[in-house]
Amino acid sequence: MRFVTWNCNGALRKKFSMLQSMQADVFIIQECEDPSHVQCSSYHDWARNYLWVGPNKNRGLGIFARSGVTLEASPLDLGALELFLPCRVNDSINLVGVWSRQANSPTFKYIGQVWKFLQKNSCFLESGNSILIGDFNSNSCWDVWDRWWNHSDVVRHLSLIGLESAYHVLRNEVQGGEQEPTFFMYRKPNKPYHIDYAFISNSLLDGASCEVGRPDDWLAASDHMPVLVEIPERNEIPPV
Repeated sequence: MRFVTWNCNGALRKKFSMLQSMQADVFIIQECEDPSHVQCSSYHDWARNYLWVGPNKNRGLGIFARSGVTLEASPLDLGALELFLPCRVNDSINLVGVWSRQANSPTFKYIGQVWKFLQKNSCFLESGNSILIGDFNSNSCWDVWDRWWNHSDVVRHLSLIGLESAYHVLRNEVQGGEQEPTFFMYRKPNKPYHIDYAFISNSLLDGASCEVGRPDDWLAASDHMPVLVEIPERNEIPPV
C-alpha cells in the first residue's frame, strides 16, 4: 500500500489533482477543507471515502482513501489535543494522521501535543502493524536541553513501542541531519527544514520505500513537500 502525507497549505479542492500521479491508496492531508462544506463537485468526487477533523470547516486534517480501501474511525481519548485522526485501514493497519499545532497551549505546543498523545494512546500503535504519519512541525534541531518531551524524546518513545521513521531508516540518516527537506519556510528555498514524518512498525519496514516530493514540482502549491511511503503487500498483516 502507498501512503502519502502532505500539508497542502489550504484549498485542497484546487490542488488535489496534483496528487493523482502519486497513485496512493491513502492520503493524509493537513490544512484541507471539510469536503462536506465545499461547493465543488470534482472535490466531492475525489473525496468520496474520507475522514476529517478540524477546528473550522476550512482548515483541518483529512484522511482520504481510494475506492476499495476501508477507513474506520477509532474512538481514542484525544481530549483537546490538536490534531490527530486515528483509524483502521482495511481492518489491518492502525493509522494515526497528525497535524501538530499550538493548541492554545503555553507549554505543550507542536511536538508537545504528540508527546501527550502518546502518553494516553501508545497502546493503539503497539499492534505491530501501525503508522503515525503527518506534519509534526518539529525536528530534533529544536530540542530544548531541559525539556523531557523534546522531538528526540518522542522519537525514542516511538522506538520503544516498535515504530521508526521510514525516511531515516531507509535513507540511513539521523534525526536532525536530514538531506531532503519537507518544508520551506515562507516557500523560500534557503529556509529548508524536515518536519513531516512517517513512523511505521518495524514489521512493515522490510521492503518498504520512502520518497520526498521535489520543490520544483510542489513549492508553487505549498510550503510542504509530500512524503510517500510504500509498504509491500506481504507486510500487511491480515485482520484477526
